[in-house]
Amino acid sequence: MPFKNIILNTEEKIATILFNRPNVLNALNSELFDELDLALDRISADKNIKVLILTDSGKKAFVAGADIIELSKMDLCQAKFFARKGQKIFSKLESLPIPVIAAVNGLALGGGFEAAMGCDFIYAASTAVFGLPESNLGLIPGFGGTQRLARLVGPNLSKELILTGISIPAEKALEYGIANLICDPENLMKTVMKTAVILAKKSRTASRAAKEAIQSGMNTDLESGFLIENEIFESVVTGGDAKEGIQAFFEKREPTFI
Repeated sequence: MPFKNIILNTEEKIATILFNRPNVLNALNSELFDELDLALDRISADKNIKVLILTDSGKKAFVAGADIIELSKMDLCQAKFFARKGQKIFSKLESLPIPVIAAVNGLALGGGFEAAMGCDFIYAASTAVFGLPESNLGLIPGFGGTQRLARLVGPNLSKELILTGISIPAEKALEYGIANLICDPENLMKTVMKTAVILAKKSRTASRAAKEAIQSGMNTDLESGFLIENEIFESVVTGGDAKEGIQAFFEKREPTFI
């Protein structure tokens, strides 16, 4: 299936997905979701890929939101299915067995902000803007935004951002713990790539296990989280990558993970 709305590139062990509907600021429509869903399946199945970067093909917008024209033509059932599709795809993004970095240029509004929150961490250009402006249209976020933002920044701040519909600059996103790092726009991808190269040297098994432990543990109490961590630790400690990592440590060399 050829892609029209996204661009998928793979180099070495790093995959990049670029949103590519620049004429509508990369607005999310059903066709783009279908393509993104397929691309994520391909990446997940490719054991050689160890990192995914999610970004855009331009500089004005990461994603400016859902495609309002398409949404306005939907009946109740179609709109519900569209929102559920977005939730499932961003959950698939979050659950990928590899680290996922959002490289945010420009606008990350509505579905764009929700897509970024589905990544493991966000590197933003200083020109980036984040927001969930659905209240301005008499709507609420529909692709997981009410749930992920509350878990990320807490209920009070998430209510303020969602109920007011205000947008915040990159500096505020960093202050609130939404973005991990801010850099000049011209250096964004270079900075992201430096981190991606570090991650690509790690064990895919260990990355998957760490993500699973963190995400599963966040949905339970601390003691239950310890038990989850213990079970996952047990599953990796005798694996091939762990043996290689320990052997490399004793031999004072860089490990070569599968």
